[in-house]
Amino acid sequence: MLVGAGDIASCGLTADSATAKVAAGIAGTVSTAGDNAYEGGTAAEFQDCYGPTWGAFRDRTNPAPGNHDYGTSGAGGYFGYFGTRAGPAGTGWHAYDLGAWRIYALNSNCTKVSCAAGSEQEQWLPADLATSPRACVLAYWHHPRFSSGEHGNDTGVTPLWNALYEAGAEVIVNGHDHDYERFAPQSPGGAADPARGIRELVVGTGGASLRSFSTIRANSEVRNSTTYGVLKLTLSSGSYTWEFVPAGSGTFKDSGSGTCR
Repeated sequence: MLVGAGDIASCGLTADSATAKVAAGIAGTVSTAGDNAYEGGTAAEFQDCYGPTWGAFRDRTNPAPGNHDYGTSGAGGYFGYFGTRAGPAGTGWHAYDLGAWRIYALNSNCTKVSCAAGSEQEQWLPADLATSPRACVLAYWHHPRFSSGEHGNDTGVTPLWNALYEAGAEVIVNGHDHDYERFAPQSPGGAADPARGIRELVVGTGGASLRSFSTIRANSEVRNSTTYGVLKLTLSSGSYTWEFVPAGSGTFKDSGSGTCR
C-alpha cells in the first residue's frame, strides 16, 4: 500500500489535519509529492506545521521536495526534517522497493537540481531502472508534466518521463497544482497511448488552499478542485488499483485499476 498527496502543511490552515487523519488510518508507506511545509520550508515550519499533522507518520514516509521546500536555501529544512528518508542531502532523488514494485521519489525542482538530459539525476534514473528491474514501476515528484491546473504543463520534467516511458513504467504521481486530476495513459509528448503510456495523477490536495482548473489538457479523464484528500494505491504483483479518499466533509471519490507491462 502506498498513500500520499502533495501540497500539504500550513500553520494557517486546517485541511492538512483532515488529510493526515485519513492517511493515518491507511496502513503502508506514505509518499509526499512536494511542498510539504508552507510557506518557505523552514525548519520551524516543518516542526510546527508539518510535524503535528503528517509528521505523526514520518517514520513510514518517503517524501519528494517541492518548490516551497526550496524557500529555505538548499531545502535545508526539508532535508533536516526527513533525514535519510529524503534521499541524499542536496539531491533528494531516491528509489526503494515496495512488494513487487520499484518506486522512485524524484526531484523536479529543475532550477535547483537539474532534470535535463545528461544531468546526474537523469543519468541515475535509467541506470537504476536497468540495474533494479521490476515488472511494475511507479514514480512521484512535485511538478507535473501534464496538468489542467493553474501551473499547467511543465516540460522541464520531460527527460524523467522519457526514461520512465522507455522502461515501461506504469504510474506517475505529482502535486504542485492544488487539485486532483487523472490522465489516461499517454506518451511523454502527450499522445494517447493505451498500450505503453504512463498514467499520471495530480494529487495536490494534501492541505494547501485548492484552486480551480485552467486549460483542460488532452487525455484528462477526471478532475476535481473542491475536495481535499489522499491517493491510496494498492500495488499487487502485476497490477494496481487507485482510490482517491476524501478528507473532512468531502464526497468526491475516484478509483480504478491497471495492469503492469
